[in-house]
Amino acid sequence: MRETFDVVIIGAGPAGLAAAVYTGRARLSTLILEKGLPGGQILLTDFVENYPGFPEGVIPMQLMDDFRKHAEKFGAKIETDEAKEIKKQGDGWQVLGVKGEYPARTVIITTGSVYRKLGVPGEAKLTGRGVSYCATCDGAFFKDKEVAVVGGGDNALTEALFLTKFCSKVKVIHRRDKLRAVKILQERIFANDKIEVLWDSIIEEISGEDRFESVTIKNVKDNKTSKLELDGLFISIGMDSNSDFVKDLVDLDEWGQIKVSQDMSTSQPGIFAAGDVTDACPEQMATAVGTGVAAALAVDEYLSEYQ
Repeated sequence: MRETFDVVIIGAGPAGLAAAVYTGRARLSTLILEKGLPGGQILLTDFVENYPGFPEGVIPMQLMDDFRKHAEKFGAKIETDEAKEIKKQGDGWQVLGVKGEYPARTVIITTGSVYRKLGVPGEAKLTGRGVSYCATCDGAFFKDKEVAVVGGGDNALTEALFLTKFCSKVKVIHRRDKLRAVKILQERIFANDKIEVLWDSIIEEISGEDRFESVTIKNVKDNKTSKLELDGLFISIGMDSNSDFVKDLVDLDEWGQIKVSQDMSTSQPGIFAAGDVTDACPEQMATAVGTGVAAALAVDEYLSEYQ
């Protein structure tokens, strides 16, 4: 019979590992399930410059390895497995993975979200090599460079405006002849001399050897293609929360994010969530860590009061 853990944390990104540090310090038996490499979405970033305490910046792999060591120092165990379902079992829960089953008194879901991909040739190869999904994370690396942002929604336009702080020119590539973003963002885009909108255009291919070099774009109205040489490409066409495996268990919002209360509890007693998978985190590493800590403190209080 497998040991019943005080808490099973699903996901070993910043939120999950931060939560594990706190549950471990509270002397709660803690298991972290991670389907891949500990670290999460942040590992797709070249360099982290905006995490407090690292004024010179830090390599994501190094930072997340320190997170992992910190969690393990306080007793957290990490197991490579992908959670497929969570079921009620007695007073607690059973996390069903691909490789095994994990009994838990409580669960913290920190499965994060994934940037929506274009799905074109060259995208995967050059991600982290000039192709980015986060201007806040990587914009400063393109000082005085020419870049493009793909997308026409609020986030895409916000990223384009942010990039003008560093870049000499920002091209917004949008597949329609009008933007979807709120009017005030559109007004700011059109008023900014550094920004040019390429209408009715889609990317067909991303090119480069060791680094990103150019994109092939097609006009969807006349089907003409052209090559656009750039220093960087920011893809901002939305994010998908990794919440599908609990869609019938906990309440989700219209974007698939897990709804949480102020203490990071979900609609199911004993199940908490933190980080980008929730509706309470603005997709930044520091806030993911904060919500992970909040969830861990809530778990400790829950187990003290209710079990």
